[in-house]
Amino acid sequence: AGVRYSIEEPKKFINTNILGFQNLIDLSKRNKVQHFVYASSSSVYGSNSKMPFSTEHAANHPISVYAMTKTSNELLAHVYSYLYHLPTTGLRYFTVYGPYGRPDMAMFKFTEKILKGETIDIYNDGNHKRDFTFVSDIVDATIEIINKPALADPNWSSDNPKSNSSNVPWKIYNIGNNKMIDLKYFIELIETNTGKKAKRNFLPIQAGDVENTYADMSDISKDFDFKPKVSIEEGVKEFVQWYKDFYGLKNK
Repeated sequence: AGVRYSIEEPKKFINTNILGFQNLIDLSKRNKVQHFVYASSSSVYGSNSKMPFSTEHAANHPISVYAMTKTSNELLAHVYSYLYHLPTTGLRYFTVYGPYGRPDMAMFKFTEKILKGETIDIYNDGNHKRDFTFVSDIVDATIEIINKPALADPNWSSDNPKSNSSNVPWKIYNIGNNKMIDLKYFIELIETNTGKKAKRNFLPIQAGDVENTYADMSDISKDFDFKPKVSIEEGVKEFVQWYKDFYGLKNK
């Protein structure tokens, strides 16, 4: 995973995210898996600037190798749903954070560096906005979806094809928090919960970065009555507390 690293090592991403995905979905077809559910990404929206991002929007202008591989996964899943009637559902996760999160993600890196008194790099001069989604909301939504295999859409028309469903058992959902959070506010919350001020190094936007993300949750709300529970304020507080406990920093 990771947008910037995919630009440095495109072959690794193609081998893992496309060939690896094909291996898994093919094994699922052979073993008659009832429902193939996979992680896509909000990065598939690429150059799209219309907010909030809807699964009804086109997702065919990726701006990183990582995003391209995730778009490819969605297309390959459709092929397997069509040829083999394998129910597949792709979940476009939006900036997942929380305990045990990836060390290369902003939440982890910022907390670590702020607590150590080190400078944090802030891209796009801090003008990014993200739909930060707490891990427990991701888990809750994913479990709900796993237990309800995708179905063919009876209203799907080849004359006016929808981009989030099909006439075969294939479906796409956004999973986000349905809120666009300013990165500067996100950093302020980390400062509040660590009790330390961040040393900031502002940098230009990086190649492959989507400037803003914001999830339209109408599909998953309608089909599963799902609504995210954890606010950004609660989520950052829980992560910082976990980080301190995990690394034995309770008194710092």
